[in-house]
Amino acid sequence: MDFRHLELFVHLSQSLHFGHTADAMAVSPSTLSRAIQRLEQDTGSELLIRDNRSVSLTPAGARLQQFAVGWLSDWQHLKQELKHGDDSLQGRLRVYCSVTASYFLLPGILERFRSRYPRLEIRLETGDPALAIDKILDDESELAIAARPDALPAKVHFINLQTVPMVFIAPTQAGPVSELLELRPLDWRKLPVIVSEQGVARKRANQWFKAKGVSPNIYAEVAGNEAIIGMVALGFGIGVVPRVVIDHSPMGDKVRILSASPALKSIEVGVCLLKKRLDDPLIQAFQQTALEPV
Repeated sequence: MDFRHLELFVHLSQSLHFGHTADAMAVSPSTLSRAIQRLEQDTGSELLIRDNRSVSLTPAGARLQQFAVGWLSDWQHLKQELKHGDDSLQGRLRVYCSVTASYFLLPGILERFRSRYPRLEIRLETGDPALAIDKILDDESELAIAARPDALPAKVHFINLQTVPMVFIAPTQAGPVSELLELRPLDWRKLPVIVSEQGVARKRANQWFKAKGVSPNIYAEVAGNEAIIGMVALGFGIGVVPRVVIDHSPMGDKVRILSASPALKSIEVGVCLLKKRLDDPLIQAFQQTALEPV
């Protein structure tokens, strides 16, 4: 069994998208398909259910995913030990992420990473998630925890960690916005909307309103999801944020999810880095730690 085929399978089992995996792993779609076919031949089992719209794991595929993640992690650790002998990894990694990601996604990764590599320094910078890709391209950070843009730059490698739903939120307190929300049907043209200035979250909002045939009433454009929740909680309008932000915001109990049809398109949140850094031992160590099942 070819370990490269396993790497491709692991990424595909997390992205569930042949195009995204082929782009992220720098292979052609035909090469990726052949790798999956070879794994299915080696295992004697169907690993994926795929049609023109979706990809999902079979029970055999889920078992192989669990095995492959552990095996690849052990393989990377062994290579590192053989390469460096008894020396622990040393150096510094600059990591950029949003404030929200530093709450819900990064702590577990950093806890495992620091326990395993105590002599490796992590420098963490938090800020607007829309700036994450630029931080990587401008060499201001080696790694970023960010949402995958619809058009990923060719130089950037993306490792999907979670798929996060996007939602509309509304204030729980009474006010002018609450009165508009009581109207049936909802008049989306009149509702004041608070959105991100830029980035994937803004694109998801724009895509939804375009599909709805509505020109949104933009009340404010702000940097950062926490600012959107704060303004919505104060009754300035409705907002568009990742669902997970509400769960980790100190003002999460002051907003509610607003039902919308169709649902907003989800986002993929994961690790971004330059492809040229993929062979860096520090990067490999972080990548394997991030992909380990919790």
